[in-house]
Amino acid sequence: TTHSDTTRNTRGSRAMKLPSDADIPMEKLTHYLLVPLSTSDKSRWLARGGYTSANPHRLADDLRAQILPLDAEPSRSTRFGESFEICGKLLGPSGVPVAVRTVWLKDPWLKDPLSGRFRFVTLIPLSIRQL
Repeated sequence: TTHSDTTRNTRGSRAMKLPSDADIPMEKLTHYLLVPLSTSDKSRWLARGGYTSANPHRLADDLRAQILPLDAEPSRSTRFGESFEICGKLLGPSGVPVAVRTVWLKDPWLKDPLSGRFRFVTLIPLSIRQL
């Protein structure tokens, strides 16, 4: 399966695979997701799965290996590009699965809709029942 493959999921919407070489900025992990924040904190949720500021590369590797291969659903288009969402479970160092919705952005300045750079934007904690 390549990133240009598209499928129809059970809801009938157009799903696609994002490229395995999508950009996952380490700063997003080390300065935001794995850092305790007073609002929109995601570090405690990720810590349940064993992801901490001591192992940001493990989170990046697991996003790439466990989330990117799943179907991506088109979300919305903005001046920053077209966004896609992928929902799934991360199984990290603790062995406790954490359900997440991830958001990825496609560079809007590339002409070919099936190529180009995709970038990880954020993740939102979900309950396992939401998957």
